[in-house]
Amino acid sequence: MNGDESVEGGYGRTMRLLVVEDEEDLVEAVRLHLIKAGYATDVAYDIAGAEERLQVHPYDLLLLDLTLPDGDGFGLCHALRHDRLDGPNGPELRILMLTARAGVEDRVRGLDEGADDYLVKPFALAEMLARVRALLRRDAGPTSAVLRLDELTLDAARHEAHRGERRLELTRKEFGALEYLMTRPGHVISAEELLDHVWDENADPFTNTVRVTVGTLRRKLSRDGEPPLIETVVGRGYRLREET
Repeated sequence: MNGDESVEGGYGRTMRLLVVEDEEDLVEAVRLHLIKAGYATDVAYDIAGAEERLQVHPYDLLLLDLTLPDGDGFGLCHALRHDRLDGPNGPELRILMLTARAGVEDRVRGLDEGADDYLVKPFALAEMLARVRALLRRDAGPTSAVLRLDELTLDAARHEAHRGERRLELTRKEFGALEYLMTRPGHVISAEELLDHVWDENADPFTNTVRVTVGTLRRKLSRDGEPPLIETVVGRGYRLREET
């Protein structure tokens, strides 16, 4: 799946997830299911790989297996909850534990260590996705899904965006880029910052994917003589202009 596919469904705003699991077949099934739902999804197969990614990339939710080749997920969960891991992720990161350990003691320990939810293997991918959506909705205010800036309206829950009465037909990446820019109107956002928040780690930082996505988004926002809303700040990035 690539960034040119159309937005489908109502899975909420573009978010970045990390799956930590060593069963390759399960990892691939989970990853593809999450990507299809519109989430940018990275994968790690052990604690070391998870820590490496968590120290670099900001995530909205962590799907964490307990039994991993170099340790168990309890320690990583504990470190995150007690802010003992360097990087952009801390105690506020939502954690869904995935494990074959069905015992009450393990579930209790997982929740006590700070997991937000606990899903026992084998599980249905549809249930996993429902739990992900539920966790990402937590603490969201009643209007947090809708962004408004002058004539622009973006409804993250419905994955719809409008300029005035005109509905914008956007790909997932265009939608994610617009949402990120709308949360920071007037600020110059670098291509690197957009890549970090809208794409997953498989995106090549040396390609022109951000430039192309912003370019098509700019054209879709401004048609039929409408004033342009996105400007390029040479050498620095992009800025969403507030209409005057």
